[in-house]
Amino acid sequence: MNKHLRSAALLILSAINAGQVNAQDQPKPDASFYRTVKTYVNPVLPGDHPDPTLLKVGDDFYHCGSTFHFNPYLPIYHSKDLVHWKVISRVLTAADAKWVNDRPSTGIWQGAITYFYGSYWIYFSAGGQWFCKASSPKGPWSKPVEVKTNRETGPLGYDNSIFVDDDGKPYMVIKNGQKVNRLQALGRDGQLTDKVINLDWINAKLQYSWAEGPVMCKRNGYYYYFPAGDVSGGQYVLRASALTSDSTKWERLGNFFKPISDAKVGFRRPNHIAAPIQLKDGTWWTIGQSYERYDGDDWSGTGRQTGLYPVMWEDDRPWGMAPTTQPIVKPQLPQGGISWRSVTSDRFDNEVLGLDWHFLTKRASGNYSLTARKGWVRLTPDSGSTHLMQKETDHWYTAVTKVDLDASAPDQQAGIYLTNGDQKVNVKLFTGFDNGKKIIFKMDTAVRTTNAPAGSTVWLKVERNLHMLTGYFSINGQNWTSLGAPIDARPLDKVQPNYNSWVGTSLGLFAQGKPADFDLFICKDGYSPINAAGYSNYFGVDRDAAGVTTTTDNGGWFMISGVDLGTTSPSAISLTAAGKGKLEVWVDDLQTGKLIAQASINGSSGGNKKVISKLLKKVTGQHDVFVRFLPETAKSLMAKEFSFTR
Repeated sequence: MNKHLRSAALLILSAINAGQVNAQDQPKPDASFYRTVKTYVNPVLPGDHPDPTLLKVGDDFYHCGSTFHFNPYLPIYHSKDLVHWKVISRVLTAADAKWVNDRPSTGIWQGAITYFYGSYWIYFSAGGQWFCKASSPKGPWSKPVEVKTNRETGPLGYDNSIFVDDDGKPYMVIKNGQKVNRLQALGRDGQLTDKVINLDWINAKLQYSWAEGPVMCKRNGYYYYFPAGDVSGGQYVLRASALTSDSTKWERLGNFFKPISDAKVGFRRPNHIAAPIQLKDGTWWTIGQSYERYDGDDWSGTGRQTGLYPVMWEDDRPWGMAPTTQPIVKPQLPQGGISWRSVTSDRFDNEVLGLDWHFLTKRASGNYSLTARKGWVRLTPDSGSTHLMQKETDHWYTAVTKVDLDASAPDQQAGIYLTNGDQKVNVKLFTGFDNGKKIIFKMDTAVRTTNAPAGSTVWLKVERNLHMLTGYFSINGQNWTSLGAPIDARPLDKVQPNYNSWVGTSLGLFAQGKPADFDLFICKDGYSPINAAGYSNYFGVDRDAAGVTTTTDNGGWFMISGVDLGTTSPSAISLTAAGKGKLEVWVDDLQTGKLIAQASINGSSGGNKKVISKLLKKVTGQHDVFVRFLPETAKSLMAKEFSFTR
């Protein structure tokens, strides 16, 4: 091991000793960490993913959480390695949830996914407790069934979970208001049975604020009870050797997460964890939510984002790893061909809507068609506007659409839409009408406008670079015209009143005043400049406002998730860099993926140099793109941006 690698190893081992990584549970870093993907950084579920629950069945993991007013309700995520996730089903359509209120901040809460008595179950809160049942998490899911209660049990609350004991017996972990914390067994019909185990003493003096979202696990004969504080943070743990109401048999262990030692952390107060789970190799893991905030830089509007945390045990006392910006050694599990969670492109070639899409109202869920015009989606507004949305996942991206609308009145609009939960703060880039056909980019009083090109069809593009949004239009999707100075989106990105109706920012398409057709929706466009600083995962590199550099002579890598390379393979990649060294570009993985380009940079350390590198292999579609700094690359080499060329 050379001195630079030894220094890097010592840095990570220092983090291990500080409680950020468990040395006994995770392998020590070596040279392979610089050329293969053995680590991750949080969040693993970026964007709005509140109140996460986690289920392990065999070699598969499933996640669900609170949906609130987004529909179709209760998306089920699947993973093979706890790091990469994709939506595989949605439990309830708007039509199957007619009693559910879709007013912002209402809807469906909880989404506790579980498995017992040979079936998968989802328990959720929507004016009482309900469940749906399935033989597979991919569905189909049964019609919802209301959970019955009685005088002893009392109201069933809104933030419950399910604990399954070693003997296979399931219990509902009941939470209603600040002072009600109870347990009660479930029968084979999914309904409550047996006597209530009353734990109301847990938060009788409001020791844990709301003591919400309680979950349970079991280890070495101890039962562990994990209440969260409230939406702003706080996670706690108690334990007992038996399921009992007797408070003297329970021990309060205090905070669950280790203290933070990384001053750069933005996800500072994770809580509302899922019940910790154990893998075959003996390691333990949990997921938890957190808002993203830095000193002077607030991204709370994105919503509660979900991170993955190792769980360490000191004798029989659990500790969650302290939040950190540093790479964390990931579970020793196969990726399973699943990409990093990102906004998904769609060319609307299928007759069924992709599972990543959602609506903010029930009415909007019936106002689209994938069959009215083949290869397009038609949005048909009634009164007001309609939309088709996904959860925004990144701080750097370019969103593109091709829209057909012949606007002839000021209320007729169609284009790209970003909005907070109650749609009171939003950004629109659209083709419309204002004393003639116009392209308009608007957020509140910030407006950019220009004359629209001839015809009814136009390409639109929104480029996000942190809080700055820039609008563009094109007649061919290749040559773009800017609408002028960027719009500052901090009013959208910061914490919203009522915490953004408990959800985060959505990104997608909208139509108003008359039907509009959309040929595609692309996010992150590979043919637009991609900022290297927008990486989702990395090792051996660092970033600042200027770009990304290596930190050792052993190279390193960074990954940009979900880059869309189109339906025909690009011919080359254009890299802007400064300094000297060699880079490789891979898709999907550094070991099992494809090496698609190589580049040698021979520029001055202070200047920029653009290098066009021919692709080694053809590649299309949406991919995670890895840029690798080869060993012995000078630390002065800085990657700034790249884009693909046709």
